[in-house]
Amino acid sequence: MKSVLIVDDAAFMRMAIKKILEKNGYEIAGEAENGEEGVRKYNELRPDIVTLDITMPEMDGLTALKAIKTIDKNAKVIIVSAMGQEAFVRDAIMRGAQSFIVKPFTEEHVLKVLNSI
Repeated sequence: MKSVLIVDDAAFMRMAIKKILEKNGYEIAGEAENGEEGVRKYNELRPDIVTLDITMPEMDGLTALKAIKTIDKNAKVIIVSAMGQEAFVRDAIMRGAQSFIVKPFTEEHVLKVLNSI
């Protein structure tokens, strides 16, 4: 069972991702509401996969991605972003993110992306 850290400032978005993943056999290692907390929890929990929002307070997703990759260059990070943020998604992929999920998302798409990691 793969463990996942969910990082998103919107509680309803964390809950939606968590519900999909738990229902389909993933373990939720933890949740964080901003990039700074996400980096700290990644270092502490070392999950198999991180879902990471781009736009968050304290520390944005691109900065958090860079920090997580500094901790563990093999970290598996999936960017979760709203439509219209294509430039940020491209930047995230260039910085080492494995894939991305566009909000709003479907359960099938979330599982397809996570299962491919």
